[in-house]
Parts: sequence; structure tokens; C-alpha cells
Amino acid sequence: MPYKEPKIEKVYYSIGEVAEMFEVNPSLIRYWESQFENINPKKTPGGKRHYMLKDIEQIHLVYHLVKEKGMTLSGAQQKLKDNRNDTESNHVIVKKLQQIKDLLTGMRDEL
Repeated sequence: MPYKEPKIEKVYYSIGEVAEMFEVNPSLIRYWESQFENINPKKTPGGKRHYMLKDIEQIHLVYHLVKEKGMTLSGAQQKLKDNRNDTESNHVIVKKLQQIKDLLTGMRDEL
């Protein structure tokens, strides 16, 4: 799972930092922003995007649906439209299970 949790929690992250977290190009983040209304970073008067943790979580949800589950953009949009709460809950569960798996794998490797 290429998503890398931010090591230092900040209020705002640049598009480059967010793209690096997901190992994708910034243009993909901008495209998803245009396709999913739940990704709505703050913009400076100069047009720079500032992503908050809530925006990063929404990007992570889209990343999970599109890149990890292999859904099309329209399929992911429909899934979020039809049942956002269940989709978000399932994503949180998968994320926690992945963290547990990583922890256990690390423990096994140390033994």
C-alpha cells in the first residue's frame, strides 16, 4: 500500500507533498479534485492548493477505490454517491487492518 502517513502533522500540505504520500503525479490529484466534490483544498489568492488532513483522507478514500480496488472513476463516484457512510467505514476498517498487518509483519521480521 503506497500511502505514506505524514511524519510531521501540519495544518496544510502542498500538492507535491500529497502526491508524494500516494506516489502519484500532482496532476492526478488535481484531476481527482475536479471529479470528486469531497476533495476541496483551500486555495491561496495565487492559486496554490493547501490540503488539510480531511482532504488527504478523502484522497485516500478515492485512491483506495480507484487504485487498490480497481474501480473506474464513475464507479467510485457512484459508490460514494449511493452509500458514502458505508464506503468510508469500510475504508477505515481496511486501513486499520493494514496497520495491524504491518505491525505484525514488523514483529515477525524482528524475531
